[in-house]
Amino acid sequence: MKKILSFDIDNTLNEPKMPIFPEMAELLATLSQKYTIAPISGQKYDQFLIQIINNLPESANLDNFHLFVGQGTQYYAHKDGEWKQIFNFALTDTQVAEISAALKKGAEELGYWDESVLAPGDEIIENRESMIAYSAIGQAAGVEAKKAWDPDMTKRNAIAKIAKELAPSYDFEVAGTTTINAFVPGQNKEFGMNHMMEHLNVTKPEILYFGDMTQPGGNDYPVVQMGIETITVRDWKETAAVLKAIIAMEGIGSCDCDDCQCDDCKCGKH
Repeated sequence: MKKILSFDIDNTLNEPKMPIFPEMAELLATLSQKYTIAPISGQKYDQFLIQIINNLPESANLDNFHLFVGQGTQYYAHKDGEWKQIFNFALTDTQVAEISAALKKGAEELGYWDESVLAPGDEIIENRESMIAYSAIGQAAGVEAKKAWDPDMTKRNAIAKIAKELAPSYDFEVAGTTTINAFVPGQNKEFGMNHMMEHLNVTKPEILYFGDMTQPGGNDYPVVQMGIETITVRDWKETAAVLKAIIAMEGIGSCDCDDCQCDDCKCGKH
């Protein structure tokens, strides 16, 4: 029996770096009546709020949302009406400098470092505390521009190869649409999922994971290798279709009160 629905974020729950659509927000809120909802992504904590949490309807059970930031190297839970950080495996200043230098040099060698395309205040290298992210055209670039920049991942794989040669003490992993995540070896989504299981007291068979980059080399692939049941999706619409099927099959949100009328619901499930 599944207890946890876990998700990648970009291209799985939403368009890259965009808030989830109202349809997805309603689906997650409905599912939070029964399931623990556990997104796990390389993104920063504030992006989890901007893209997911701040868009949920009042019916969402926030105590059933658990945020695994930086591929699970940071964990936030909703307790006593507020979000609290449970752990953070932060990089040292030296590690940040070494990783950032390797990514920049690799991108420059291949001609993929161009700060002139960035939106005001945006950056190519982003320090996410427990990991570093290279975003070729910046985090704030438009969705279509991001999708068009490296659709087959050849550019990012080439940058990652050079960066790994320059800084062999770290791992470099393709993610999202224009991103390379860099981190201490072993601190990928397998690391995050193991901590998820430990802190939420669940086993692999109790988790259903959704991701768009489940192929070898993709940032969701470590979850597949763990043997956790995984559904590969191309976009948030495919995720939504599966979630609708789960809701319909299990009757989540349907009324089971004898005296409740749908026009005057007393059960709080409508």
